[in-house]
This record gives sequence, C-alpha cells and structure tokens, in this order.
Amino acid sequence: MTALSVSTAISSGRVQLANVRQRLLLTAQLRALWTIGIFLLVAVVALMRVVQIGIFGNALEQQPLADALLPARGEIVDRNGVPLARAFPAYALWYNPRAFSDGGSPLVKSPQTVATELAAIFPDMDVAKTTARLASGKPGYLRRRILPEDANRVQAIGELALEIPKEKDRFYPQGQMAAHVLGYVAADGHGRVGMEQAMDEQLLDPARRGNPSVLSIDSRVQGALEDELRRGMLAVNAVGAAGIVLDVDTGEVMALASLPEFDPNQITRQDEKYMFNRVTNQVYELGSTFKPLTVAAAIDAGVVTDLSRRYQANRPLAIGGFHIRDSHTIGASLNVPETLIHSSNIVTAQIADELGGAALKRTLADLGMNERPHIELPARGFPIWPSGDWPRLRTMTVSYGHGIAVTPLHLASAYAAMVNGGIWRPSTLHKLTPSEVPKGRRVFKASTSARMNQLLRMIAVYGTGRNANAPGFRVGGKTGSAEKPGAGGYRRSTLVSTFAAAFPMDRPRFVVIAMLDEPKGTVASSFQRTAAWNAAPIVGRVVPRIGPLLGVMPDSQRDIDLSDLKPLVGKED
Repeated sequence: MTALSVSTAISSGRVQLANVRQRLLLTAQLRALWTIGIFLLVAVVALMRVVQIGIFGNALEQQPLADALLPARGEIVDRNGVPLARAFPAYALWYNPRAFSDGGSPLVKSPQTVATELAAIFPDMDVAKTTARLASGKPGYLRRRILPEDANRVQAIGELALEIPKEKDRFYPQGQMAAHVLGYVAADGHGRVGMEQAMDEQLLDPARRGNPSVLSIDSRVQGALEDELRRGMLAVNAVGAAGIVLDVDTGEVMALASLPEFDPNQITRQDEKYMFNRVTNQVYELGSTFKPLTVAAAIDAGVVTDLSRRYQANRPLAIGGFHIRDSHTIGASLNVPETLIHSSNIVTAQIADELGGAALKRTLADLGMNERPHIELPARGFPIWPSGDWPRLRTMTVSYGHGIAVTPLHLASAYAAMVNGGIWRPSTLHKLTPSEVPKGRRVFKASTSARMNQLLRMIAVYGTGRNANAPGFRVGGKTGSAEKPGAGGYRRSTLVSTFAAAFPMDRPRFVVIAMLDEPKGTVASSFQRTAAWNAAPIVGRVVPRIGPLLGVMPDSQRDIDLSDLKPLVGKED
C-alpha cells in the first residue's frame, strides 16, 4: 500500500469517527431537551393546579365541607342588614315509645312520675296533659325547642323513651315583627305563608344560601308602623288593622303590617287564624279614598278643567230608585277642592257621571285594580271587579269606593302613581338597586299628579284629614269610611276606616296607608267611628316617627304651593 492510500484511509476513518461523535452528541442534546420539556410541562400543570385551588378551591373535595358549614336555610335580612330570620342547630324533646325493643312498657317509671319530673324542668308543661300523652303510647314532640342544659336534665331522668334529637331550627330574632311578611318554616323544613314560602327554593339552594336574602322593608319603620297600628286598633276596639309604607318612586315596601299578628317562632292553633294577611289577601270596599282617584281621572281626561266650577250638593241623586247621599248636608253647592275636603258622595258621583264608566274603569284597570296585587307574597286577594260595561249607577258608586273591593296594597300602589308624577309600578318586597327599578306605565299626566298633590294636601290642612297633619312633614291624604256588606245589604253598625296618605307633598316620597276593621266609637275617638277620628290619627303619629328614618326631616318653612287654590275654599280654620 502506497503512502497516499494509507493517508487517505486514515483521513476517512477520522471523518467517520467525527460523524459518530456528532450524532451521539446530538442525540444526547435531544434527550436532555425532552427531559427538560417534560419537567417543565409537569411544573406548569402543577402550578396551574395550585392556582386553581387557590382561587376556586377544590370543588370536589371541599364541597361537602362547604355544605356542612353553610346554614341549613339562608338568612333573611332587612334593607339595612338587620337579621329577620336565621337557621341554627337546636334540641327537641321527642317521645319514642318504641325505644325498648322487647315490646314492654316504654317507660321505666310511671307516666305520672315522668310528667312531674319534666314539669320540674319545664314549668309551663301541664302535668295532666303530659301524663295522658305518655300513657297513650303515641310518638311525637313533647317540646320543639329546649336549651342544652335542659337536655342534660332530661337525660338525667333516665328514660330511654325521652329522646333529644338535634335539629336545624328557624329563629326570628325580631319576634312577631313582620310576621306576615316573613311567614314561618314548618316541621318539614319548607316555608309557609310569607317570603319564607315565596323564596323557599332560593333559601334552600346550597349555591345561594351562603348569602342573605335582602328584603325591602326597614325594620325600624316596620316596628313604628306596627306599634301605632296596634295602639290605634286597641284604642277603638277594632277587630283588626292593616298598614303599609310604600316608596312611591320604586314600589319598594318599606313596612307592611297586618294585625292581629302571630309568632313565627312558636306556631299554635291560635296563631293559624291570624295568618290571614289583611294588606294583600283581604279585599275591602275602601270608600272615599277612591274620590281623589276619580277626580284625577276626570282632570286627566279633560272633564274637569275649572276647579272653581260648582256642583249641586244639597239634594240626594236619584238614579233608578237608588239615592246617593252625603252623611250630612255640606252646602248648596261645592267646587272640586271643597268636594274632596268635605268628602261629598253627591258631587263625586256627578263628576264620575260626566267622566263615564268606560273612562273610569280604564283608569282603575291601569292602576292594577282589576287583578291580584303585584307582590311576591303567595297570598294575594282577587278584587271584586264589576265585569262588562259599567252602567251609570255602577260608575257613580265606584267613584266613591262602593261596589268595588280591593286590598289596601292596591290602594297604596294607586296613590303612589297619583302623587309620583303619574307612573304606576308594581310593589315589591325585594330591595332594588337603581337599575332594577321597573319603568312602570303612565296612568296620569305629570300635570294631573301635581294638581292632585295640592288637593291631597288641602284635605289634611282644611278637611277630614287634619288629624294626620303632622307638623313639618307636609302630609296629604284622604279619609275613607265604608260600611261593610253583610246579609241583606250593608251593615250600618260596622265600618272599614282608612286613611290613605303621602308625604311630603311638595316632593312625595312615601305613601302610608292605615286601615281599621270594625272600629268602635270610644273615648279615644270622641265616640266617632269614621276614619277622620281613628285612622287619620294613626298616620299623624306614624309619619313623625318614620320620616327622619327615611331621610325626610320636618321643616315648617317648606310646603307645597296652595296659593291658587286657597281662594276656592275660604280662609283656613
């Protein structure tokens, strides 16, 4: 082999060896990159999981723990966060006669002895009734709520048949207050009657019960309304009372009360008959409180253009054998302001006659009086609404609140529309944000609403509403005293007395309704049964109590301008 060939062979081997080394190095680099990539991928996945758990929590593992920490039923609070209904664990006393499996006597001691020992722990327990219950062998609750220390004393009696189950109970911290708004929770864990029933699904939903449900009512306003209604009801020996405070611009119910009330913490058979809500479920003929609505409809339709025009007022109107009368002769003639101030059926009927049944019916329907009241409560009464075309007599009687029956809530929503610029909105028991306030529908022109605010204020200054004229709060409103219908016609001895009001009339913000069912003439009402003497004073006491709480401060230097109407009614009394 020549030197050239040897040199060529050596050079070729070196090239091959270099190529092998280069391939091995490239392979090692690729393996290293794959290893680093896998580690990076694992790290990224782990980091993402840590972030997910940190932000959202481990849903699969933490959900049972979260459910255990949540209350059994969502909390209900008022618009300011004051608790109205809460769930909490509690103990009960249950009688289980089958605690012994041998089929013998369920008690070691005699029923009399056990009942006596229980009465020593719970002094209000009736020994005779408890003895009979134990002897009957019938299982059931002996007591629904007991304290832990009392549970220990029961166990110390040594009877296996006396069981102390731990239950999830519902507690109403404000007691009987707002009972008809809240309702109660039955033994099956579901709500009854009020918002407990209306929001039952929401309150039981694990995804939602961690946050309280906020109602529109203000517990301070609710307490004041109930207090004054109760005082007024007892003063005149009425069988019941109803009241509502409504925001005229949003439809939010600030307070709603029906008396007598019940105790949602302890429902008894006696309480069951008081669960009927007079504000939303009972319909009444609300009498002369309808007169401003009739006048507003007539002004809006252009039927009444001159408030100084006078109508005959000293002779009953004879319509087909039926006579429309006033309680007393007010004067030979009355203009529109005087008609409302003195509450004349005769003149109101004449105005409605000129307006016509179709127009009056349409206005009242636009105010929602032909359907159940708009509110979340399950119990809502259907109005007594005359169907078909309203004949002349029907139109006249409806104009002053007879022949049509609605709830006090219907009336409150109608008055809100009459004073707020003419917009009707549904009422609600939920607190609304500004964006949630419904647009509503226009019923009256803004100019009509402004005129009615003047007229309502004049009633409180000069007329039947003077007992509601709380100084500085510019109250306006209308009385209504209607005989209750009964067998064979109206019962003259039983009235429904109502005062429908708004304040302050220079810029109405709230409607207040106070109603008394069958008030009696007593010393407190100067032996009068009409609304001017019993319902109006309730509003006169409520408004000064709730006004500052709602941002309306008394101001004796402010009032709505009545200068163009004062000459029509003479000098102030």
